[in-house]
Amino acid sequence: MTKHRSHSAAFKRQVAEEFIAGETLHALSKRHDISRQLIRIWVGKLEAGALDDDVQAADLIQEYEARIAALERLVGKQALELEFLKGALQHARRPRSASPSVVTGPTASLSAEGAS
Repeated sequence: MTKHRSHSAAFKRQVAEEFIAGETLHALSKRHDISRQLIRIWVGKLEAGALDDDVQAADLIQEYEARIAALERLVGKQALELEFLKGALQHARRPRSASPSVVTGPTASLSAEGAS
């Protein structure tokens, strides 16, 4: 199986323009080691204006905005969970004999005799 590669918009535009200028699909495919179908797709995108820098920048901005919105929802959810847990911790009943210390175990008792 071949490794997935990504190509820059400038490279895609260059290959598509070479095809439009008269280069054959076979020659372009061999020289750049890409499929002929991929070149056809790039030519179609170039003709539709989808390989313009402005269009790609707008797509990238839209992708980033969607990611930001998803992260903001996650932060909101985590903030609610944190507030809930803080409230639960404050209202948790503690036994009267319980020590507020994080160290657990029986409490130490002082002996009547001094340690020597």
